Amino acid sequence: MVKKLLSLTMVIKIRLLVCCFLLITSVVFTQNSSDKTTLSSLLLELEKSYDIKFSYSDNDVKNIFIQKPEKGISIENLINFLNKETFLLFNTLDNRYVTVSFLNKYISICGTILNSNSLEPLYLASVKVNGYKLGTTTNNKGIFYLKNIPVNASLTVSFISFKTKNITVKELFSTSCKQIYLEEKTEELSEVTMPKFITAGLHKNTDGSTVLNTEKLGILPGLIEPDILKTIKILPGVQSINESISNINVRGGSNDQNLMLWDGIKMYHSGHFFGLISAYNPYLTKKVAVIKNGTTSAFSDGVSSTINMEASNEITNKFSGGGGFNLLSADAFLQVPIKDNLELHISARRSITDVINTPTYKNYFTRSFQGNTTKKNTVNNTDSDFYFYDYSFKILYDISYNHAIRTNFIHIKNNLDYKEQYTSKNTEIEENSILKQENLGAKISWDANWDAKFSTNLSIFFSDYKINSSNYNRDVDQYQKQFNNVLETAIKLHTKYEFSDILKLTNGLVFNKIEVNNSLTVHTPSFNNTDKHTLLKSAFYSEIEYHKKNTYTRFGVRANYFEKFDKFLVEPRINIRQQLNTELSLKLEGEYKNQTTAQKIDFENNFLGIEKQRWILSDHDNTPIIKSKQASFGLEYSKENFYIDITGFYKKVDGITAENQGFYNNLTANSIGNYDVKGVEFLVNKQNKKISTWLSYTYAKNNYTFNIFTPATFSNSLDITHSLSTAFNYNLSQFFKISFGGVMRSGKPYTKPVVGNETIQNENRTIVNYNNPNQEKLANFFRLDLSASYNFNLSKVLKSTIRLGFTNITDKQNIINSYYLLDNTSENNVRRVDNYSLPFTPNLSFRINF
Repeated sequence: MVKKLLSLTMVIKIRLLVCCFLLITSVVFTQNSSDKTTLSSLLLELEKSYDIKFSYSDNDVKNIFIQKPEKGISIENLINFLNKETFLLFNTLDNRYVTVSFLNKYISICGTILNSNSLEPLYLASVKVNGYKLGTTTNNKGIFYLKNIPVNASLTVSFISFKTKNITVKELFSTSCKQIYLEEKTEELSEVTMPKFITAGLHKNTDGSTVLNTEKLGILPGLIEPDILKTIKILPGVQSINESISNINVRGGSNDQNLMLWDGIKMYHSGHFFGLISAYNPYLTKKVAVIKNGTTSAFSDGVSSTINMEASNEITNKFSGGGGFNLLSADAFLQVPIKDNLELHISARRSITDVINTPTYKNYFTRSFQGNTTKKNTVNNTDSDFYFYDYSFKILYDISYNHAIRTNFIHIKNNLDYKEQYTSKNTEIEENSILKQENLGAKISWDANWDAKFSTNLSIFFSDYKINSSNYNRDVDQYQKQFNNVLETAIKLHTKYEFSDILKLTNGLVFNKIEVNNSLTVHTPSFNNTDKHTLLKSAFYSEIEYHKKNTYTRFGVRANYFEKFDKFLVEPRINIRQQLNTELSLKLEGEYKNQTTAQKIDFENNFLGIEKQRWILSDHDNTPIIKSKQASFGLEYSKENFYIDITGFYKKVDGITAENQGFYNNLTANSIGNYDVKGVEFLVNKQNKKISTWLSYTYAKNNYTFNIFTPATFSNSLDITHSLSTAFNYNLSQFFKISFGGVMRSGKPYTKPVVGNETIQNENRTIVNYNNPNQEKLANFFRLDLSASYNFNLSKVLKSTIRLGFTNITDKQNIINSYYLLDNTSENNVRRVDNYSLPFTPNLSFRINF
């Protein structure tokens, strides 16, 4: 009985304590909530308490919540309090009337976006200002910042697999970042199908393109900086048959069949050091999209691929920059705010190779000029003065929140002055050879948002590519000068109309003028030839895009007109993606494309062993318009950071000429033909917080068809049947990372002379008597690379990175090209020349960012 009474007493005490706690909590909560009230109701109370009259618009004070001021303070202190706690201006006209207006129609806001269930921050959530071309994404803490936003605007907040939420700017006005909660909605399909693909900074878009974010790019085998064009070579179907980024081959296409865009400017030159490193500074090039098929109809040219590089396009109002060096060059970049709506972005890089002879430079130089035919025993001395540089700047000017002007400029240059001394007939002779390559580009564009649904972009650009060379060929006692120039100007109007969030229509008009000039001057015998062509072309394109839940479709068409040929070409484009469930997706892509420029390889007019290529323009007869058609079908599987992509493709390209394909033959007449390539790309990628490993394999069969040859069908010069690459990335800590990987692929085709009849007479010249083209294949290519990265902070502002990279750590001698030269001292009067890949080559970089 006593125990029961004690138990009953205990229960009563506990219940009393709970009641007291709830009562106290309720009182505290009531007090706290009563401290904040709507501004409109507070103004009514203040009018009665102070016998004053506020003059304001209901819309101005709508949805504003504010702490109540202390009771009994003076009117002066009251007005100061209201001005401090709101973004409004309270101004006393006399002792009775107070006007209320905007202190500034534009305010800065921030917010924290969280998962409503787990309360975890949402990284890279999208925040868009409705009706304006403004927006941002959240950082790894779920926080976003927006400056100078219209106070009456609203925001749309969205994230993959979460319900979209709308919120007014006024609701976010606070001294702290208010929290915004998003509810999960698992049936939504993300714009980004694979947010972290292979390594940090790479992701797959819904339209099938692969996007590289240079600012967030993780470590890759052998690389010591986010080299744009070297990085994309890790993608399946993308490789360089001779290691050069100036010779990127996408699905069996030649390098001149890639449309290279830098911030909307078409570029005709892509590499420094004759293609061994990218000519585009990655530290202001924020995003690179690689499109192999299903291209938007807004792009023409590039029958094999589109590589679209975009510089930073947003005004940050923050002074930032960085700089660094490696064993080949040094660079720096800055983002300089001039006014709230005006900013300058600038970058520059220059080689240090004419000042310091590093081991990296020596290996790169030997690799570039190993085919130099002048290097014989009679050469007494050689001296070279080589340097390269590039710089770019961009001016960002926001006229208003709906109109913006962007102006950008880029200049890329390579310069080589090569001297050699040799002895001829007991006489010492000095010869000087010069090679200069450069590409200038400029563009101005106007972005306009006419309302929340309709926007336009008007842009004008020019691109000016030049290559000047002079060379003395001692083997034939001949001095020659060559000049190649491409000048392209274009004006483009692009419009976009958003019927809704799921349906968009784009249209556009483009007018192009291309001038190509080639000249060759030869002394002994005296010869001079100048060839200049101009082509005007225009195009109209239209495209509709639908994206809802698990379905993405994009249908487009581009109509091209070539004035000189009075010819129309209509090119349909298609891109479909269907997500079957949360793990499995199907994709279908197809396109027709054309291009009017191509590169011709001059074997007999090479420069110091470099196969110097020059641009030529279609004339519709001897050099027709190159046309391609391509289709691909694939399957993607993604689950718990495990990703598989299998894609089959077929491509046929018509209108190619034997002169621009790089194979050796004895026919002097040019032939027009085609190539077709069919194959399968496979990629598997597994990753977790510390490890990312992947394997990429491409099988492709690539054949030419030229009726002038026997047999008419034979292997393409870029026929790499098997290509395999794999890598392993490991984050030892937050600061220290390593990457190890390798590449193995089939050898490229090459052509041998006829056995027993290696030379023949062609008029008054003796030439190599080549057999049927591309009947032989080089040995397989194999290379292992290693890199390591360490991040540390010199101060709260200065962030530093040291990277060490090793290319070809096994020092394997890979033959990447073979050809034959006349040599009377050899048994068969010909000598085989083998070009090798880079040997074991170290490189080091150090960077500081602020």
